[in-house]
Amino acid sequence: MPSVLPLDPPQRLVRALHGHPDADEAAAAAKWLEKLPGLLETLLERWELTDERLVSPGGRTSLVVLVRRADGTPAALKLTAPGTSAAREAEALACWDGRGAVRLVRAAPEDGALLLERLHGEVSLRSLPEAKAMLEASSALRRLWVPPADGHGFEQVAERTAAEAEMMRTHTPGEARPLVDEALELRDGLLAGTPRQVLLHGDFRQGAVLSASAERSPWLAVGPDPLVGEPAYDLARLVRDRLHDLMASAGAPAATRRRMHRLADALELDRERLRGWALFRAVRSGVRHVWRGDRQDGEALLEFAGWL
Repeated sequence: MPSVLPLDPPQRLVRALHGHPDADEAAAAAKWLEKLPGLLETLLERWELTDERLVSPGGRTSLVVLVRRADGTPAALKLTAPGTSAAREAEALACWDGRGAVRLVRAAPEDGALLLERLHGEVSLRSLPEAKAMLEASSALRRLWVPPADGHGFEQVAERTAAEAEMMRTHTPGEARPLVDEALELRDGLLAGTPRQVLLHGDFRQGAVLSASAERSPWLAVGPDPLVGEPAYDLARLVRDRLHDLMASAGAPAATRRRMHRLADALELDRERLRGWALFRAVRSGVRHVWRGDRQDGEALLEFAGWL
């Protein structure tokens, strides 16, 4: 049925999309934002949904509306922005089929639309004390690392990081050149190895694991940016979780290394491979933030990478 919501996209989403340094991508995002109200109404009618409220502040690449299905079952309708792949996300969620991740109800990848089971979106692992959050995160992540299906359409880590490496070479702040060179050299060495290949979440962090029903699983992952590669690549993003809290603590570099070693040991991964991917991914994110004009967060990420 038609939407009863006044659709005013969350400012976090608007700022993120309009702030893209690539003019073509920013224009595509602006066009998508203009079409959102009509797209929402179309999907509500097509899937016989009743909208309840917009999730805010929401994410930076998608809009989520809490809805109810025709039978009254609560669900969440996710509309993904240009530059993200609803098709890949749907494929990954279908592969996991609710094991460690939110369950996919239905999808319209051509519209960037996913209908998902509703979780407690306001409660993520970030609500837990640090030690407990990391324990639960490790447990959730382990369940996601399954062999990809034959004929899958996911990117490989080598493919994704090749594009990222080119971005890093092109947009490196001058003072970060030695760190970028080290990150690129580490990437080359890591890709020369042959560790086990599994389906990865791609953007796994505490904020991407939400409270769910106790009957099935207390915590489930959401928002994957899936690809195929070694587990250490996936764990690397978790190493820098709660970065600003970490930076404000005493002895942050040593605490970071202890955290990294605990995570590697808990998931039975090689410490040096995790260090390499954690450094590469932090440098990549730092360079990207600086390129997009967010110098403060970019410099924090590059400082973090230096601790590794």
